[in-house]
Amino acid sequence: MEKNGVLFGGIIGAVLVLAVFTAYLTIEQPQTSFESNNFPTVTAIEEPKKYTGELSLIEIFEKSEPGVVRVNVIRDDGDTESGAVGSGFVFDKKGHIITNAHVVNEAKKVIVTFLDGRSYNAEIVGSDEYTDIAVIEVGADLSSLHPMLLGDSSNLKVGEQIAAIGNPFGLSGSMTSGIVSQIGRLLPSGSGYSIPDVIQTDAAINPGNSGGPLLNLRGEVVGINTAIQSTTGEFTGVGFAVPSQTVAKIVPTLIELGEYKHPWIGISGRDIDPDLAKALGLTDAVGFLIITVVDDSPASKAGLIGSDKTIEVEGGELLVGGDIIISVDGIEVRKIDDILIHLQRVKAVGDEMNLEILRDGRVSQITIVLEERP
Repeated sequence: MEKNGVLFGGIIGAVLVLAVFTAYLTIEQPQTSFESNNFPTVTAIEEPKKYTGELSLIEIFEKSEPGVVRVNVIRDDGDTESGAVGSGFVFDKKGHIITNAHVVNEAKKVIVTFLDGRSYNAEIVGSDEYTDIAVIEVGADLSSLHPMLLGDSSNLKVGEQIAAIGNPFGLSGSMTSGIVSQIGRLLPSGSGYSIPDVIQTDAAINPGNSGGPLLNLRGEVVGINTAIQSTTGEFTGVGFAVPSQTVAKIVPTLIELGEYKHPWIGISGRDIDPDLAKALGLTDAVGFLIITVVDDSPASKAGLIGSDKTIEVEGGELLVGGDIIISVDGIEVRKIDDILIHLQRVKAVGDEMNLEILRDGRVSQITIVLEERP
């Protein structure tokens, strides 16, 4: 089952609203319908070894394949049942499997199949649609559980070679390779909020790859494959993965509590572009203009101000007069992405965040206490 949506650079809630930056662009979450189960039979699987140097693609596949699983989902569509297949990977020896939230959401039944062909019914332990991460649990024999090592996605560089393993079109245990084509992307999700800090790759990701691992050349998981950019529903050269840094932050809480509470600011607005910068008399087109402050939000309680007047720029109207955020915790804000990535990487509900703002031509400091996203 696939979810389609128009990719736009917009975010509402922790945050914010951006203008559409791409037209006729579809995000496909690559999950696919059932095909026959053709799984290789193995007599023994050795524990994956930790490597410090780079591996060949062959070594990466042999090292990682035992930890990648097939996730079959059955959903109740009223009078009928529908099936879909995605991917996942082993997180620990307790039987926890990581996959995408969109793979298992609204599932009536979840079945996990390992490399050796053994299948187990799985329970959904926790799910977070705002990062598209879910944890499921199986009562598998320890011999089937081969946890995969999480790497540090913050060390990824554009141009770095990576590999993806999963079940595209139901073809179990398939591997593709490519490079990291960009980092720090915003990926719209079905929740109304965008997933920040997403990895972009040209490794082929197709329906059925959802929830599978994206690996670096040390065989470490640096992301969860979650979506593709496509106008046809099939891979066209751009795929997206939720970074392992987000996985490491979210998954332990999902295992413990079943959910993750995201921090929230409570503003909407737009990035400063050249026309807006000129109209406001700014030297550089950087920063984020606050247009709306949500009542009773952390931003409102901290005294942030939204736009209160309209000006005409090249025949169009622009709302201005609101605070312009120019840095958060000492990190320069060029656009909204910088705020969202900082929130995702290092902030939690209850934390303070220091904002440097430009108001009426003067720079000032404001401290916000982050609250749970409503």
